[in-house]
Amino acid sequence: MPPPTESQFRCGFVALVGRPNVGKSTLLNALVGSKLAIVSPKPQTTRTRLLGIRTLPQAQLVFVDTPGIHTHSGSLLNRRMVEIAFNALAETDVTALLVDVERGITPADQELARRLGEGTTPVVGVVNKIDRVAKPRLLPVLEQLASLLPEREVVPVSALTGENLSELVPIIVGLLPMSPALYSDDELTDQSERTIAQEIVREQVFLQTQQEIPYATTVIVEEFTEKPEKRVLFLRAVIMVERPSQRAIIIGERGARLKQIGQAARLQLEAFFGYRVFLELFVKVSKGWTNNPRLLKEFGL
Repeated sequence: MPPPTESQFRCGFVALVGRPNVGKSTLLNALVGSKLAIVSPKPQTTRTRLLGIRTLPQAQLVFVDTPGIHTHSGSLLNRRMVEIAFNALAETDVTALLVDVERGITPADQELARRLGEGTTPVVGVVNKIDRVAKPRLLPVLEQLASLLPEREVVPVSALTGENLSELVPIIVGLLPMSPALYSDDELTDQSERTIAQEIVREQVFLQTQQEIPYATTVIVEEFTEKPEKRVLFLRAVIMVERPSQRAIIIGERGARLKQIGQAARLQLEAFFGYRVFLELFVKVSKGWTNNPRLLKEFGL
């Protein structure tokens, strides 16, 4: 079969939206085939709009991972995150609405489905985490989501195992507009290497600290020095927190937790960049940064 002509090629932006912790970042990584978005069991891990690009012979899909949409917005940081998610909906060609089959269809899911159903952007319903439930629990959720999104496709998937992703992708491709590719074949994301490094460190903060700590932290890479001839990368990163007590928790007794965060992050950085990585970590207190518009802008949030 001859390759598609430019007039037959499809390309567009696909927003992955849903409530916190439904698996949007895991799905993005699975669809792109590379770990671009950080993942943790804790909700609200994703804070900004992240693009993941997958190029096929007949189409280019530009997936947009968004922060989880929640009603209890709290801090200015959380309100910004919800705003980012809704702004992404206005700028994309297809919306994939994810729900967690274990939690079922919540009232918030219903409201989001109603809002999407009233728009003109094509919508696909995605029931995620099917690897965690038996089929009798899955079917009612599929039926309920289908009733909320009439005449739209609803696909059960497992972002973790990859089950049914081969069915989901062609459905999304069919909804994309005819358009030439927007990115080169070898591009996977629009994120800078510095930003990816920051996110890798922040992921380890999420994974290795107590429940209340991650939401008061952000990571700033102050030095990113690459020496390709030696295949070495030098990084100096600062973990920002709101209170001295949080700083003490992240550092840990005699620096043990900070060392653990650094070691785990270094392994992830080396796996991603393919270089030997020298990583220095520091922890600084910036009181009330999650509610400070100037600092949020400075931190890129």
